[in-house]
Amino acid sequence: METSRAATLPAIRATRIAPVVAFLPTIVAVVAVFVGCLLWTVFVSFTDSRSIPDLTLSGFGQWTRLFTDYRWRTAMGNMFVFAAFYIAGCLVLGYVLAVCIDQRVHGENFFRTVFLCPHALSFIVTGQIWKWCLDPEFGLQKFVRDLGWTTFTFDWIADRHMAIYTIVIAGVWQSIGVVMVLMLAGLRGIDEDLWKATRVDGIPPWRVYTEVVPPMMVPMLLTSVALLGTGAVKNYDLVIAMTDGGPGIATDVPSKFVMEYLFERSNIGLAAAGAATMLLVTLAVSAPLLVWGAWQKRRRPVRGE
Repeated sequence: METSRAATLPAIRATRIAPVVAFLPTIVAVVAVFVGCLLWTVFVSFTDSRSIPDLTLSGFGQWTRLFTDYRWRTAMGNMFVFAAFYIAGCLVLGYVLAVCIDQRVHGENFFRTVFLCPHALSFIVTGQIWKWCLDPEFGLQKFVRDLGWTTFTFDWIADRHMAIYTIVIAGVWQSIGVVMVLMLAGLRGIDEDLWKATRVDGIPPWRVYTEVVPPMMVPMLLTSVALLGTGAVKNYDLVIAMTDGGPGIATDVPSKFVMEYLFERSNIGLAAAGAATMLLVTLAVSAPLLVWGAWQKRRRPVRGE
């Protein structure tokens, strides 16, 4: 018996090592490409690199120039405004759509497909569609005026104070379907006994969906916020397609700032500082969500006891 056990030990070890060996090239590639590039970007942000990288460290000069630049501060403000309304809009409307579909409506598969279809489009296509729809010359404003309401005005895309909100509208339209699917998966994963208990207690369905169910949807909520938050930070295509940062710099965003200084203005150091700032913002948003999610997982077994 002991001999057979000793003979199986190498086989068990080989079985455990095989997956590690199989994934080793991928792990090396991830560390070398992703982590390496991130560290390189941070390093370049502390140099005076212009058209080509300069490996001589120069301190926080690029960071000082970055945060004293009015355009960068405007771009950061636009990013936070877009992120706040984009995430809130997608979460609220996505949850409402999920609740509606959760009523076992006829043609459920059709509605799920329709609401998810916009996500299959690129942000460039979405931006062009909404640019045409919101253009005062031949979009929604012209359509309503042709119906007889000649005083109707909807020129947000040309208004520097409101243009950023047109980008929010387009972003929510594209991403709402993904949030709906995640929320619907969470709703379908709730124990049927809960619904029976609420019906027995006479709790109205709207109260169940607004007070009882949301705490159980925290994992889906965290996933949605992480996905939407990352998309808000790297938002570039949608802005380029709809407004190109205009009117003026009213809808400028950090990713556009970085791309312009990297490829057009030949200031690699300043672009790297901007990119590193975007990374810090992403980490600042993602890290608390990940820590809180891990804390909830560790706390769950204790609750069960």
